[in-house]
Amino acid sequence: MDIYKLIEEQNLRNFPIGIGGCKNSDHTFDSCGTDIVVFDETSVPNKILKIENDFFVIHHASLSETNSKKLLQYDNLQIIQDESWELRMFLSKINEKRSSLFSDFAKNCLIESLFCCQKTKEAIENSDVFAPCWQKCASYYLADAISALNNQRPSPSHMLDMLRKFEKNSVNEHISVATQTIGIERAIPTLLERMLKSTIGFSDLVEKNNHSQMIQKKHDYFVKNSMLSDCYFYLGYINKENFLRIKDTLNRKQDLFHILKIAFDVGADSNDLILQSESVKNSVNSILKIISTK
Repeated sequence: MDIYKLIEEQNLRNFPIGIGGCKNSDHTFDSCGTDIVVFDETSVPNKILKIENDFFVIHHASLSETNSKKLLQYDNLQIIQDESWELRMFLSKINEKRSSLFSDFAKNCLIESLFCCQKTKEAIENSDVFAPCWQKCASYYLADAISALNNQRPSPSHMLDMLRKFEKNSVNEHISVATQTIGIERAIPTLLERMLKSTIGFSDLVEKNNHSQMIQKKHDYFVKNSMLSDCYFYLGYINKENFLRIKDTLNRKQDLFHILKIAFDVGADSNDLILQSESVKNSVNSILKIISTK
């Protein structure tokens, strides 16, 4: 579909707009949607449109954004509408700070990973059913941090493939800890099918948009192309993002564990969880020590 026609139909012609995400990079699949970033200074949730067999994700953003994770998503944005040139100036500033943004985001992810490790420990001590979910989040935050330290922004569909290709160094040697504690070696078609159904259900409960249709399309693409580990990583990453959206209300949503147990593919062995959490914690502390000396 013509992007300009879509902008007109969605009444977005009065705002600076750019295209980002997979479609604007060297890493893209046929299953990837088109990310349209509208700088309308609002925090409206993403709107996902399916037009024919393609997906378009409308993100709402601000030209005064300071969050490093969001700013990195705007890096290398393709401008398609910017009469005032404000977006051009904004992107120029992002480009100037690119290195420090990746560094800041990586440090934030490492700190969040340690927080999730601590939440795992506390949940085990309190017999909280969500303990394994916190552990999965800790592992994904570690993967995010390593990716950022290699100047790659978060991309659930492509991150595992990028992690495989990073050069060998003292930071990247911890990639194996992230992938092992995430559990990608467990990926088989029947398990992925079960994870998919629960991931879709969890997305519908939390996001309440058409993201579940995109998740289905991505799963089908991965399985068709025998990218089972990538599919496992992708589904878990989506669940991590949605789990964190509701983390402050978990005490009122204990019944959600039944769907998350399958979506996250988690077990209940507390000894395994403790070992995994300690492994992630050790890797995070090692990386923090490495980057603090640079």
